[in-house]
Amino acid sequence: MSFLHTEEYLNPGDGFKVSLESQANVRLLDDSNFSSYRAGRSYSFSGGLAKKSPIILRVPHSGRWHLVVDLGGYRGTVRASVAVLKAA
Repeated sequence: MSFLHTEEYLNPGDGFKVSLESQANVRLLDDSNFSSYRAGRSYSFSGGLAKKSPIILRVPHSGRWHLVVDLGGYRGTVRASVAVLKAA
């Protein structure tokens, strides 16, 4: 499984801004769900297929958060830039 991954400790209202060159799956996961994602088990996430760019995902609570960008098993190269957004 090929994917781009960014990990950051964030507080409520913080988030990620993702700019994509083409459509891709953008998922925001906590530690437990990221572990399940990597292991191929069921997991929960925020986000989904992003057809427009940029996409902003905010976290609901403090903790270590993972942003994953992938093509859902399709061939190709994932190209994205990720910025961390801090709540004002």
